[in-house]
Amino acid sequence: MTTIPESELEFRFFRAGGPGGQNVNKVATAVQMRFDALNSPSLTEPVRERLMRLAGQRLTLDGVIVITAVRFRTQERNRADAIERLQELVGKASVAPVKRIATRPTRASKERRLQAKSGRSTIKAGRGRPDLD
Repeated sequence: MTTIPESELEFRFFRAGGPGGQNVNKVATAVQMRFDALNSPSLTEPVRERLMRLAGQRLTLDGVIVITAVRFRTQERNRADAIERLQELVGKASVAPVKRIATRPTRASKERRLQAKSGRSTIKAGRGRPDLD
């Protein structure tokens, strides 16, 4: 798995909204972390492409991933949360998708499918009204 050095991360702290009383109004605990995925030397090209695809709306037009963490009441925990979320995203991106190998159905599986179809057909045919012959 690829690890991102902290020197490539940029942090901004601001006041979080929501409930919390006086603490919310005077302490800048929320964290906005920015990671320049487009120009990062620690990512390989395939990982970079997958990471930028996975980032979705968190990716800016300049290729910067922005993660905002406001879950906790302290700067340190929010900072750690943002780093952890980025590492999780990079971890997902560093796993290459497995290519599907096309296979053909066997003769036996085709025959089983046709047997099942004809069996269902006879069951359904027997559900109709009886003939008045």
